[in-house]
Amino acid sequence: MTSQNYAAAQSSPSAATPAAQTASADTSDPSSNTALLLNVGDLLDVQVFDTPELSAKLRVGDQGEIILPVAGAVTVKGLKAEQAEVAIEDCFRQKKILRDPHVDVLVLEYATQGVTVGGEVKMPGVYPWAAKHTVADFISIAGGVTPSASKTVTVNRRDREQVMTFQLGNSSQNFSGADMQVQPGDRIHVVRAGVVYVVGDVGRPGGYLIEGKETLTVLQALALAQGMNKTAKFDAKLLRTGSKGRTEIALPLKKILANQATDPKLQDGDIVFVPVSFGKQLADKSISAILQSAVGLSIWGWQ
Repeated sequence: MTSQNYAAAQSSPSAATPAAQTASADTSDPSSNTALLLNVGDLLDVQVFDTPELSAKLRVGDQGEIILPVAGAVTVKGLKAEQAEVAIEDCFRQKKILRDPHVDVLVLEYATQGVTVGGEVKMPGVYPWAAKHTVADFISIAGGVTPSASKTVTVNRRDREQVMTFQLGNSSQNFSGADMQVQPGDRIHVVRAGVVYVVGDVGRPGGYLIEGKETLTVLQALALAQGMNKTAKFDAKLLRTGSKGRTEIALPLKKILANQATDPKLQDGDIVFVPVSFGKQLADKSISAILQSAVGLSIWGWQ
């Protein structure tokens, strides 16, 4: 199985249909979709009623044919699954193998109708469709989500111009709509989460994810960064990049903590910078030096 980059999967959907409203339509058998025609490489499960020795799993060959047990070749390329059933039944009748055959054809794999998995997955690409595979299955096939993935997954169903949005849980195998069957030609897109950065004199500097529909304030971001160090300055800065370039916004953390100023909401790409207070740093060093001296004198006196 090969994977290739797919940029088109990152196009923004124009409308979203709630999972609860689309569940019944999405779990239908893809092989019954009138837009899907059989092609070379497709894998079919041919079941002949009450005659298991004539039943088989067959792949469509280069000539567009399947080779039936006993009956031989039948051309199915360009047919729907229901039309292939009729063609196989006619073959059994014409060759006088069965007088009144009843055939069911289930498409197990559409080789030429791949499923695109894009966005924040480790191996984006186009993967062959297989029966009874869910959105979560294809995310796993694509290597799972990246560290910058959000909880939002969209599925674009081109035959009906339908876009569905789901929310991931704690893992790619757990989200509302995880049992939704994927159809050939679907485009699965894992949305990137927003990232805010907290740097400077904090416990754990770094980037922290925010969801598109969620908000993160300055104090919440500082909490994720394990708070300010004792040598930190309370006059912090918010660096924000917009259409006119980077702007610098003052953050009076002392007033924000005292609820005397608004706790600003952060946006994707914001940087919260907490500088070091050189006065506190010097005082901290002085206190450390005094403590070290006191400990040294105590030991010297004890000796």
